[in-house]
Amino acid sequence: MSTYVVTGAASGIGLVTTEILTGRGHRVLGVDLAGSDIDADLSTAAGRASMVEDVRERTDGRIDAIIACAGLSSPTVATVRVNYYGAIATLEGLRPLLAGSPAPRAVAVASMASLFPPDEELLSLLLDGTEDDAVARAAELAADERAGQIYGTSKRGLALWVRRQAATPEWAGAGIPLNAVAPGIIETPMVTDLIATDEAKAALLQTVPMPLNGIAKPEVVGNLIAWLTGEENTHLCGQVVFVDGGSDAVLRGASTW
Repeated sequence: MSTYVVTGAASGIGLVTTEILTGRGHRVLGVDLAGSDIDADLSTAAGRASMVEDVRERTDGRIDAIIACAGLSSPTVATVRVNYYGAIATLEGLRPLLAGSPAPRAVAVASMASLFPPDEELLSLLLDGTEDDAVARAAELAADERAGQIYGTSKRGLALWVRRQAATPEWAGAGIPLNAVAPGIIETPMVTDLIATDEAKAALLQTVPMPLNGIAKPEVVGNLIAWLTGEENTHLCGQVVFVDGGSDAVLRGASTW
């Protein structure tokens, strides 16, 4: 039995992933604003720190896998704080607790929206600036017609962070496979309004084409995450795995990057 930490565990992909893992006999500590094992607000530095400390206390400082799934899709600064800084604080803050595991591993949940054109200034600030400056830029975007770029940019930043960090001594050098998944449209509360009618679904699929079996159930992503964070995964490093029914292939064509 392995011990997992799953953020965003109260609903959507996080909840289903938790159910898959517990069904296989693993111990899972769920983290969310409410309704899980640990209540924490990952949009704040205090919430991130308290989450790490709560996990440490409940596990005697030893876990086997981290799944940074918590995320928002609203066109607000909170989306940047949770999707990027909350995810990184989860991965970096809990990484020392993997040291005692015989098969440590970690996954972040990005999105196929990372393929859409980002706000380059926000992306640069996420990767190389400060949280305060990135949040200030997000606030500028949120105030006008560019608000829709916040979500995709936050997810691209997270995917690029994984690419930058996965092969470093702290991750690969410590024997920890660090990867990301990039879901397409998944039937979760986050997209309920966007797929409420056949017309709405059709319109969304014009933007996010999913020729292989269409819109997916969260179990599709949960099963992939379970493998990526399982002991069988010994060499997948720094990959962003698109589980999107073919959106990546349609939108990027022959490109492999």
